[in-house]
Amino acid sequence: MSSSRLRGFVTAGSAERSGGDGGDGAAPDAAAIGPGLGYYEDEGSALGGAYRLPPPEIRDIVDAPPLPALSFSPQRDKILFLKRRALPPIAELARPEEKLAGIRIDGKCSTRSRISFYTGMGIHQLLPDGKLGPEKEVHGFPDGAKINFDTWSNDGRHLSFCIRFDEEDNSSSKLQLWVADVETGKARPLFESPEICLNAVFGNFVWVDYSTLVVCTIPLGRGEPPKKPVVPCCPKIQSNEQKNVIQVETFQDLLKDDFDKDLFDYYARSQLLLVTLDGKAKEIGPPAVYTSIDPSPDGKYLLITSIHRPYSFVVPYGRFPKKVDLWTADGQFVRELCDLALAEDIPIAFNSVRKGMRSINWRADKPSTLYWVETQDGGDAKVEVSPRDIIYTQPAEPLEGEQPEILHKVDLRYGGVSWCDDSLALVYESWYKTRRTRTWVISPGSKDTNPRILFDRSSEDAYSDPGSPMLRITPAGTHVITKVNKENGEGTYVLLNGRGATPEGNIPFLDLFEINTGSKERIWQSDKEKYFETVVALMSHLNDGDISLDQLKILTSKESKTENRQYCVISWPDKKACQITNFPHPYPQLASLQKEMIRYQRKDGVQLTATLYLPPNYDLSKEGPLPCLVWAYPGEFKSKDAAGQVRGSPNEFAAIYPTSPLLCLARRFAILSGPTIPIIGEGEEEANDRYVEQLVASAEAAVEEVIRRGVAHPNKIAVGGHSYGAFMTANLLAHAPQLFCCGIARSGAYNRTLTPFCFQNEVRTLWEATDTYVEMSPFMSAHRIKKPILLIHGEEDDNSGTLPMQSDRFFNALKGHGALCRLVVLPFESHGYAARESVMHVLWETDRWLQKYCASNASDVTADLNSCKDDESKGVVGSEAKVVAASGGGNLELADSYQDQLKCIPR
Repeated sequence: MSSSRLRGFVTAGSAERSGGDGGDGAAPDAAAIGPGLGYYEDEGSALGGAYRLPPPEIRDIVDAPPLPALSFSPQRDKILFLKRRALPPIAELARPEEKLAGIRIDGKCSTRSRISFYTGMGIHQLLPDGKLGPEKEVHGFPDGAKINFDTWSNDGRHLSFCIRFDEEDNSSSKLQLWVADVETGKARPLFESPEICLNAVFGNFVWVDYSTLVVCTIPLGRGEPPKKPVVPCCPKIQSNEQKNVIQVETFQDLLKDDFDKDLFDYYARSQLLLVTLDGKAKEIGPPAVYTSIDPSPDGKYLLITSIHRPYSFVVPYGRFPKKVDLWTADGQFVRELCDLALAEDIPIAFNSVRKGMRSINWRADKPSTLYWVETQDGGDAKVEVSPRDIIYTQPAEPLEGEQPEILHKVDLRYGGVSWCDDSLALVYESWYKTRRTRTWVISPGSKDTNPRILFDRSSEDAYSDPGSPMLRITPAGTHVITKVNKENGEGTYVLLNGRGATPEGNIPFLDLFEINTGSKERIWQSDKEKYFETVVALMSHLNDGDISLDQLKILTSKESKTENRQYCVISWPDKKACQITNFPHPYPQLASLQKEMIRYQRKDGVQLTATLYLPPNYDLSKEGPLPCLVWAYPGEFKSKDAAGQVRGSPNEFAAIYPTSPLLCLARRFAILSGPTIPIIGEGEEEANDRYVEQLVASAEAAVEEVIRRGVAHPNKIAVGGHSYGAFMTANLLAHAPQLFCCGIARSGAYNRTLTPFCFQNEVRTLWEATDTYVEMSPFMSAHRIKKPILLIHGEEDDNSGTLPMQSDRFFNALKGHGALCRLVVLPFESHGYAARESVMHVLWETDRWLQKYCASNASDVTADLNSCKDDESKGVVGSEAKVVAASGGGNLELADSYQDQLKCIPR
């Protein structure tokens, strides 16, 4: 889709801007032009149709080679290093895609569009001393192959994956299934015929046993896709003459007509093949739209899920009619478990679910036993009933007349099961409105043992989180709770892996927990003084049964403020740690950045936290206050105490993603990252009833704190955010203009009347809370936004609620009131930005905006005050705010001036 329809808007073109003298496609060096705004052209040339590059100090960080991903063998004795490339070119995003039933499909290669890939694989042996052996490169496939869907066989002897290639017409080839021998690293195509290709729109392939896979393939003889009629045969009609109550979110990419239905069937329908490692294959079942294939742990059965017509124009594929069948492993039909009707009418209330059987799975601790849950409230969370959900279990092939057995009943909404054995399983339930979460202990094999509550707490209370049970891999490839034998200890011990939230920050831990008594022993904890270390996985390999504590071995990730993440293996009984990776620093230019987790208080007493980043080698006494960027995202809470809890660690490494605000550190900005913006609704009050008031109070407290510390110049503080953070940014510029000199809003929604059936965590509809929807919408306050605002949006945004139209209309509203604003629409980009050209241009726009309207801001505070007083005379309510003068020479005058500004912040 072209951006030309947005006349007067800034659109990205198709090529990087050439340098001033070399014509080599590189942006001119900032140092050669001069600091600050010297890098940027005048406003007229800034509207030119070309992709731009940010200054080299930002560009070099983004272009740095990415670190590999890791995958561990089921036996935990080998590690697969998956090599990645940097950002993709815009040409890849520009490839044709079909938007059908809530998903986007690359029709040429029969997979989801825009999927990332790996460029190579290397296998390392994990030696007995905890170190890594030399790399064994997986080889045999052609150069330039794009690798996806890597999977270990359960015995760890083979790797399966698929590859595809770029073709000359800028399209991608179809997916081919390959296998590699782990011992030699040699890879080969699994199918002899190159005509057999994967269909990965929903599934791809799954190991049934050590030598057999079930593969979703494109039906042979599928032919060409259907052609859309040039002349329509009839109008598009939707009807609700039955007066059904159907309330749905603003879903994107839905089916639009009968042609779309046919096209969806064409691309989504697969033929299942049962194939062995020698390449012998046979068809099982008829072609259908299969969405999942799940083998039983013993490999004797297949749980097959498919969707079928009638399709819907108002909900995505996940709510289409769904059929779940049981087959034998060789494809023979056993029985139908359920055939669920189209679910357009799921209530929008949080915790509402689909009617009928759901969450149908295999018990991880049994060879072939099914379990599932059924709602007792008709799926409507507003219905009061006890129990609310019932969990059932049944053998794959029950005896004649054998009915499903009730495993457990819950009064909240079912949240899953962690299996161990017949004596132990943990059942989870939760309820969003109250934030209550409970964990039950049950004995699946003993009807005489009553279930009991193990944990009953608020999901918001991070400090009380006991952790989650660590799981081990069984020989069948399933995951079950790890039981631990403690020397000279009786009882049932498990390992609880916790984040360890405390008022000083997260201090991850591993507890030895006795299920029956609740007693616990902390057997490992992160070093809170310097490092942030978390438990990633259990590395102790055992075929079955319990593990001895002195044989315990865990994998941890370890990092600090200045040291990037590395992986370590810690072995008991002496808890010896061995670092197994040595990844280089991803951005050495920022290796000496300064980071501090800070705490401060909102005027209503709520404790707030944020992470303050300062540029490398920053010295307050020499540089004074800096321009500052505040980047945030609001969150909803039911209690002030929970909202005030500290989340995160002061010792975490500063991870910088391609569009991260932390890139501004390279331009000598202070960054206040993730300041808590709690929107609290205690008791019967809904959080958004006082959204603007609490939003402004939180921002005000954050700004006061960075000024008090002397690190931020009061007139050079910008605010920004993505998605709901963009919504926040626009609201702050409308309702607290004295706090910020400019704003950056990426991929936001600004008019809540366009998302009438709930948004974010708002549980009421527009018609139930009209005033709230209107008051929260910055679109309705566009006339009050006087500070410069940069809007950025992906033209193909597929996120529910954040349609590109939101930014289009908001920009027009701002422009209609003479606001200083700019809209950048990124062709082919979705909710997040992926292509290198797009990312670099976003960074160029961001840096230009901050240099022009923040770092170089010389706005007259008195003029702002006079404007504010004019607003007061028109009925805007103001109130006093306590301000602490900034430290450092010359800052008192700035702080006093800032104190005057705070007097006219709207409440």
